Parts: sequence; structure tokens; C-alpha cells
Amino acid sequence: MVSRSYSNLLELASGESPSFSRMSRRIPRIMTVASIISDVDDDNRWEGSCSDPSSSSTQRDRIIIVANQLPIRAQRKSDSNDRGWTFNWDENSLLLLLKDGLGDNDTEFIYVGCLKEDIHPSEQEEVSQILLETFRCVPTFLPSDLFTRYYHGFCKQQLWPLFHYMLPLSPDLGGRFNRSLWQAYVSVNKIFADRIMEVINPEDDFVWVHDYHLMVLPTFLRKRFNRVKLGFFLHSPFPSSEIYKTLPIREELLRALLNSDLIGFHTFDYARHFLSCCSRMLGLTYESKRGYIGLDYYGRTVSIKILPVGIHMGQLQSVLSLPETEAKVGELIKQFCGQGRVMLLGVDDMDIFKGISLKLLAMEQLLVQHPEYEGKVVLVQIANPARGKGKDVKEVQAETYSTVKRINETFGRPGYEPVVLIDQPLKFYERIAYYVVAECCLVTAVRDGMNLIPYEYIISRQGNEKLDEVFGLKPSTPKKSMLVVSEFIGCSPSLSGAIRVNPWNIDAVADAMDCALEMPEGEKQLRHEKHYKYVSTHHVGYWARSFLQDLERTCRDHSRRRCWGIGFGLSFRVVALDLNFRKLVMEHIVSAYKRTTTRAILLDYDGTLMPQGSIDKKPTQKSVEIVNSLCRDKNNMVLIVSARTREMLAEWFTPCRRLGIAAEHGYFLRMNRDADWETCVPVADCTWKQIAEPVMNLYTETTDGSTIENKETALVWSYEDADPDFGSCQAKELLDHLESVLANEPVTVKSGQNTVEVKPQGVSKGIVAKRLLSAMQERGMTPDFVLCIGDDRSDEDMFEVITSSVANSTIAPDAEVFACTVCRQPSKAKYYLDDTAEIVRLMQGLASVSELSESV
Repeated sequence: MVSRSYSNLLELASGESPSFSRMSRRIPRIMTVASIISDVDDDNRWEGSCSDPSSSSTQRDRIIIVANQLPIRAQRKSDSNDRGWTFNWDENSLLLLLKDGLGDNDTEFIYVGCLKEDIHPSEQEEVSQILLETFRCVPTFLPSDLFTRYYHGFCKQQLWPLFHYMLPLSPDLGGRFNRSLWQAYVSVNKIFADRIMEVINPEDDFVWVHDYHLMVLPTFLRKRFNRVKLGFFLHSPFPSSEIYKTLPIREELLRALLNSDLIGFHTFDYARHFLSCCSRMLGLTYESKRGYIGLDYYGRTVSIKILPVGIHMGQLQSVLSLPETEAKVGELIKQFCGQGRVMLLGVDDMDIFKGISLKLLAMEQLLVQHPEYEGKVVLVQIANPARGKGKDVKEVQAETYSTVKRINETFGRPGYEPVVLIDQPLKFYERIAYYVVAECCLVTAVRDGMNLIPYEYIISRQGNEKLDEVFGLKPSTPKKSMLVVSEFIGCSPSLSGAIRVNPWNIDAVADAMDCALEMPEGEKQLRHEKHYKYVSTHHVGYWARSFLQDLERTCRDHSRRRCWGIGFGLSFRVVALDLNFRKLVMEHIVSAYKRTTTRAILLDYDGTLMPQGSIDKKPTQKSVEIVNSLCRDKNNMVLIVSARTREMLAEWFTPCRRLGIAAEHGYFLRMNRDADWETCVPVADCTWKQIAEPVMNLYTETTDGSTIENKETALVWSYEDADPDFGSCQAKELLDHLESVLANEPVTVKSGQNTVEVKPQGVSKGIVAKRLLSAMQERGMTPDFVLCIGDDRSDEDMFEVITSSVANSTIAPDAEVFACTVCRQPSKAKYYLDDTAEIVRLMQGLASVSELSESV
């Protein structure tokens, strides 16, 4: 049975909206066996039922939250006569906290993900029914061997270490890339897509995908529903391009993420690294408009969101008010403060990136340098169980235990251990109690995506009236807290009052610990106040609301675009174009060409007749012959409009006697080979070159791979062969520099594709188009066919003149007008062709019509 939520791709491509019925649903058949696939291509058979699992007839906003793990705890019933399960919410799950933080009762949330527990296939149908009806959760069941290869294999052995800057230099240092593990990862992402298909209403629902476990999921969803409203948030770091590009499937992951509408990161560094990867590996550039960063990807705008996640204030304050928390705080005060000791606290997972051993070495160094702290300062290190498995986890555990043992044997005494290691799971209220009592919290991870431990510590130190009574404080007493945080964790930029350290520098961390202990009370209070103000306002609800608002804004123009998918496998992407922007069909233009008798043809050269990436820029013999064939037709006026010099263009097109040439963006113009060169604007004074050229030389010397082209009337600085990021940065600086020094000169400074150009004011390709049409009209040759083809920003002036020429009466009222750009890109042109090869074929087709008419 075909799912009612299925949307026909042809309907989407044609702009028609499929209808979706909203009615009560039955639970879909559960997929329990997944095949290993290396591609996303498959058939269109989707099992399932209606798109809305709600039995209510009232339509509500719906958000489908997708993550590796559902916010659900499952437990087997203890009754031997009943082999069923009991389920309850995992109150510490971020997915549940973001929903509660939003506090929006008008929005329906549906969760898609895996359960921690292994459910037998015979029970999966029943479990799915219970979870859907009771918790609005759609479980994704994976065979245990597939889950192991997907999660513990590809996610934890390959993606996770690499995203934390660990290169697989040897089999012992991070997992080497394994194709079968990658195929398992793709298979699981496809299974997740299948489950989403069973509940989604693609015209209305928003889908929010979380973290690196599901990075190719956007491609599967975008393939099925071209207009799906899709956001992705990465909770881990994103490495620099030098690290990321070592990944064999680097482009597949980037293209998959770009099938989202909005991609979120915790920090600017992570977003900058992602954008740099898109630039270096895919050739994409980004723009910032009114504070929003966007990438143009085949006509779709992919927005970039930079906002760190927050904590749930209500949950923490609720736990702080528990009697158990109060009792535990009293117990810890007696254990530490009652004996005149100061507690330093570390809370970390037992993995290789949390820097536990480095923190312990810093504690050891502190006691060596400051013997007065012996017997007074205690480091309590809470070590949560590692989320992954493997040799590296065992090595971290062994090193931690041995270091703790050595420190305690060296500096300990009866009744005093300088390091207290807690390596067993603590209840949440117990951890909060440690926060409340700790004078300083140490978070010294060597690399971490966000890490909310400092946020939890700050709110815990704020406390409440009952906890003030336990401490013997008045309610008006200012609160204080101290943080020592690593520079390499996501929360560091938002904690400006923390002592930031390089965790690899043991001496610096030890000094920071000493500074935190010795800092005046008033300074501690000011820092705490500043942190509390930020953390209490930038909570998880603020984060979720901001992300969803940006997602809604980004998806607002979906209905105003024509969409269709292109590409195979993980190279699939959706082309989104303006409703009036369409591909130039050969049959259409040839038909118009045959019907008309007076034709104007304007052609750009680089990127249009000649591919932009070609090393040899000289036209091929075939191209020259095609252009010459068009010129020989007495009904045609053909003009090459280029930024190149007149000498070069004249030499290249010598065989074309009737060809018009406009050089240097139209400053020089001649209508045929035998005519004299004329200028479209008054003769320019080029003394400004004496000012501009030294400036360009300076940037050329400091930018490897850049060059200067000195034309008769213009200067062009090109960085096509330079490092793309550095070249772009230098180009922006050069543009500002030139605009400053040439402010009083009659020139224009413009940036182009890998270029910065200075040319006389008033020179543009639009002037050439006006000149040609006016010249034809003066000769009594009002054109009834106009074709204009170009590929970059400078050609937009021609398109604007051509498309508005009917209103200006410079062409026939019923003229056939074709303004055409190269590739699907935002343009004033109404037509596009994919590449220069298609343009050459088009020109060859028109030339064949002319040759045929001549022979008749």
C-alpha cells in the first residue's frame, strides 16, 4: 500500500500541490531487517498509512524531531507472566527538554529514533503502537549487528574521532575508513527516512534532525519530498577543512547536509569550518544578508545558524528544590566544608577527549607548587561511563586510576585524599548537590562540541532559599562561582567571566586553579552574576525557539519555487528556481529562429562560449566556425561582448568578417572586422592606474597564485589560482583599499568571479546592448528575435536591457526575446542552459538553420 504521506515527485517538479488526507491511522508495518546499500537509489514503494498519527481532526503545527535515540526509558516488566514493557520519559534527554522549554501547547511533537533496549521482532509491532499512542514516538528498530556497525563502528570509531580532530594515522589512533561500516551508516539513515515517511505530512510538517549520526538523512528526505521543511543541528564540533578533507566520503556528507534548509552549529568556529569545506571542496560561496548567513545551492538558500544550546531552567530549579538534594548538600558540606576543605569539581565522560588525565596532572602540579593547599583542597572527579567502546576507553580508565592512585599516595594523609574519583553512575540530584558545594568547576576537555556542565554549575550555585539555610546564608547574600574552562569546548565563547585555559598546558591549568582559589570574593560574585544572567536567558527554550523561527523563515519561499531533483545516489540535490525561470528548449528557440527575419545575438565569451576552468582560453576551431556561420546569415547581427582586450578578441575571431566585437566590457566596440574601433563612453583618462597598480602589486606579492592583467582601460587582479579562503579575504581587503584611494577618480571598482577590477565609470555590457539595438533600429532593422547569453554578474546589465527593450520600442512588439544565463542561478534572465557544451550545441543548431536557409 502506498503511504498517504507520499508526494509524487513529478507533481512537485511541476509546482502542483498533492493532497494529503488527515485522518486516524493504523500503526504501519515495522521494518526489522535492513539490507546493506551503497546508494540511495531505490524504488518508490513505501509501506505505511496516513501522514498524521493524530486522531484529532484539528490541524496543529507539527515538528518531527529525529535523533539517534528516543527520549524514552524502557524496562522489561518484572512479572514472569507478562513479558511486556513499561515506558517512561527520559527527563534528561535534550529532545524532551527542548519541547518543554518551548512551552508551546499548540505544537505537536513527534519523535523518531532508536530505543536503548533491544526489542524482539515479535514485540516490535505492539511496542510501536504503545509508543506512538502514548508518547508520540516512532521507534526505529535496527538489527543488533547493523546497529553495532553503524553506531559503535562508523559513528564512534570514524566520525566522532575525526570531528574531534583525531586523525587515523594508524589503526590504533582512531579507526581507519571502512567501506562496509559506511554502508551500514547509509543503510540506517535510510531506515530512519522510511520511518519518517510513515508519519510526515510534507506540506505542513517541520523536520528537525539532530547530530552526526544522521548526516545523510537529509538526502533521503529531500529525494522523496523536494519541498520538505528540514533543519539539521550538529551537536559535535566540525573540524577544520584540513582535518575534514581526509575523510574519503567528505563530499557525500557535505552534499547531504546541504539538502537541509537550515544547518545549526554551536559556535562560529564550527560554522566557519563547515563553510570553508563547502568552499574548498564544492566551490560554494556564502553571503551574509541582514545578519543571516546563506549558501546558494542549486537555487535553494541553505541558511547557517550559530547558537549554542542551553539548559532547562525549570528542570534544574526543580531538582534544586528536592528534599533529597537538600540532604545531599548537607552531607557534602559536613564532608568537606566541615573539615575546612575546599572542593574543586570535575564532571566528565570517561573518554579520550574529556582531558581527565590532564586535569589530574594539573592538580598534582598545583600541590607541588603550593604545599599550603595540602589537606585543604580536594578535587572531586565524577567520571560518567563512556558512550563508546574500544581500546581507547580502557586506556583512559587505566591512566586515570593510576594517576589518582599516585597523587593520593604522594600527597594524601589519614582522613585526607586530594583526589576523590567517583566512577559509578550518580543520580541527577546527587550531581547537582556536588555543583552546589563546589567552589570551582573544572571543564578541561581537549575538544568538545558544547558541554553544558558549566551552565548547570552556574545555576546550581545560584541555589535557592532552602539551600541558603543549609549553608547558613542570608537570602540577600550575593552568590559566587568560579569556572576554569578549556578553550576547545563549545560553551567557552559564551562564558566571558571564566578562566580559559589550554588543557594541554599543565602549568597554565594549575595556575588557573590557584587563581580561582585566591580570587577576591567580590570578583567571584561579579563573574557569577554575569554568567547567571546569560545562562538563565539563553536556555534550551530560547535555543529551540530561535532555531525553529529561522527554519520557518528559510522555508517561507518553498511554494514560490519550481523544484525538481537531479543526480544519483548521495549526489542527489534539488534544483529550485523562480516560477518564471526555465530551461531554454532547443525546439522552442529554433522554431522562433525560423519564423523571424531580423535577429540580434549577443554572446559573452568566458564562461559562455569557453568553459570558465579552461587553461587554454583560445576558442576552438569548431566554435569559430559556428560563430562565422551565424554571422554569414544576412538576417543576423552577432556581437561578442567580453571583458577581454580588443587585440586578443580580434585575433581569435579574425575569420569572422561580419562579427561585431565589444571589448573590455564594451568600452571598445566595432560592428564588423572592417569597421574602425569606437568607444561607447568618452575617452578615459587612465592616469588613475599610477595609483591603483602599486596597490594591486602589493596584494599580488602577498597572495601566492594571484596575477594582474593590465588592459588599455582597466586593471584586473585575479586570484583564481590562489587559496580560495585567503584569496577571497585579500580580494575584500583590496576592494576596500582601492575604493579608498580611488574615491576621487572617474572609475568603478567591482568584484567578479575570482577577480577585482577597476574600470572607467559608465562602462557596462548594458550600454553595448542598447547601442546594438539602437544601431539596428536606425538602419530600419528593428529586431524581432533577440538572443543574449552570459554567465556572470557583468552580463546581468545586458539581460536587463534586453528584457525591458519591448517597452522601450527598440525591438518589435511581438519579438521573441531570449535572455539566457549559464547554470541554474539567480538571474534577471528568464532562461538557463546547464553549461557551455549546451550553449555550443544550441549555437550549432541555429547555425545549421541559417546554412539550410542559405542553400534553399
